[in-house]
Amino acid sequence: MDVSVWYLRKASDGSVFGPLTFQQLQQWAADAQVSPMDRVSSDQTNWMKAPMLPELQMDYIVEVGEDQYYGPTTLGAIAEFVGAGEITGETRVTNCKDASQMRVRDILPPALLHPAPAPDVAISARPSSIRLNLQQRVRELETALLEERRARETAELMVAKLEARLQQYIGAGEAVSL
Repeated sequence: MDVSVWYLRKASDGSVFGPLTFQQLQQWAADAQVSPMDRVSSDQTNWMKAPMLPELQMDYIVEVGEDQYYGPTTLGAIAEFVGAGEITGETRVTNCKDASQMRVRDILPPALLHPAPAPDVAISARPSSIRLNLQQRVRELETALLEERRARETAELMVAKLEARLQQYIGAGEAVSL
């Protein structure tokens, strides 16, 4: 990657981290610290969703329930969710690069499929959760949909007003030319 300075904007609260080296950003993605809704930028003006940057390797969509998906995300995030007990080796994943489908057990090393429980660490205290992220993403999408509907309604009203004005001008033009 040619760009030496990067920034990460968290979707959860809008906080911006950086400047970061690209290697730092890659490591954060590998460590499941970059969510599919987070955005990255090299200039803090033009932002793109993190999964759009191929070098972050956010290549996997996780099927967390019937018609419920999380991602695209990294192998590191998948390993974290297995460790938290939120998914298992039998959970289906799709590779976004080639659309191949497989089970988590097919892409993670066996040691990561059955990690030793961490002493004195409650799973509920973990900072990331597929289910919580899904609920948040649903809320974000519902809000975006509502905003899009309002914008469409506003645009439709504006088009109706402009069409009425056009008809007035056409009518006035016809009256003058008679």
